Amino acid sequence: MEYVCVTGGCGFIGSHLVERLVADGERVVVIDDLSTGNIRNLAVVWNKIKFFHGAVYHGADCWQRFWQEDVCGYKPKVIYHLAATVGVQTIMENRARGIDNNLEMTDTVLAFALPLQAHIVFSSSSECYGKSTKVPFVEDESDTVLGPSCIHRWSYAAAKLVDEFKLLAYHHDYGLPVTILRLFNVVGPRQCGHEGMVLPRLAGQALAGEPLTVYGDGAQTRTFCHVADVVDALVAAGKGGAVGQVVNVGSTEEIPIGKLALLVDKAVGGAPRPVVHVPFVEVYGPACEDMQRRVPSIEKAKRLLGWEPKRTLGQAIHDVVEHLRANPALTVI
Repeated sequence: MEYVCVTGGCGFIGSHLVERLVADGERVVVIDDLSTGNIRNLAVVWNKIKFFHGAVYHGADCWQRFWQEDVCGYKPKVIYHLAATVGVQTIMENRARGIDNNLEMTDTVLAFALPLQAHIVFSSSSECYGKSTKVPFVEDESDTVLGPSCIHRWSYAAAKLVDEFKLLAYHHDYGLPVTILRLFNVVGPRQCGHEGMVLPRLAGQALAGEPLTVYGDGAQTRTFCHVADVVDALVAAGKGGAVGQVVNVGSTEEIPIGKLALLVDKAVGGAPRPVVHVPFVEVYGPACEDMQRRVPSIEKAKRLLGWEPKRTLGQAIHDVVEHLRANPALTVI
């Protein structure tokens, strides 16, 4: 008997992945310290999973005890490592903890997975490309361009890159199966705006009848990928189609943030709300900076995973708005 393990399984992406894995007939173990995740996200499948309440960085020994006592020692065939300290606002407010968490958690997962030769599917980030201006970003070709260390925003990208280097080194040196997915702006139900995520923040403001705040001039562009599409990519990666590889996962539908705000306002309906532009430095301080474009090449995902996004930005906006409308407490940002 084999299990699938999801770290951060009570979080935004993790909870959607757990639901999908259960629907696919997998036995699932969730590991989460509930620092940002919520067990309510797994209410539908709670009686069908095993849950370990603890921080991933508590160590592989802690995991081993849980696995032996509660999962009877059965081998995890795949570990989806999604647990991380994420969000520009969170990273800027918890600088040392953000770095420590994102490095130590991956060390723990590696220590646990190595003797079992469990396949690790790692959730990395488009932040790893930094502020490179050569788009679209191609996994095995594009350079990483980070700012100076006094611009703390880049600490998240640097930590994720170290994680990637270490995972690939374990694959090379010890034959450990690993797959790294670089996720580009994942959006959908259950995502919170208080961590600095732009779409739920704008939707929450619109639903509250407040002005929509756009940082900078709004000309900076992003792509937004529906969480259901990202779950498809994670599941495909877990089947072993891209072992030893770094693969972009994201939409190629590029949109300026200023236009995104207008689309969100229209989706909410009612009288139009004003859009207010706020200098980026006023929000996050001088130790942060923004970048103009972030667009992935997904040719590798198509080739190795047979994956490409199916859902439009319009559907993603609709789903975020309707989720927040049904859960008004979440619109507090």
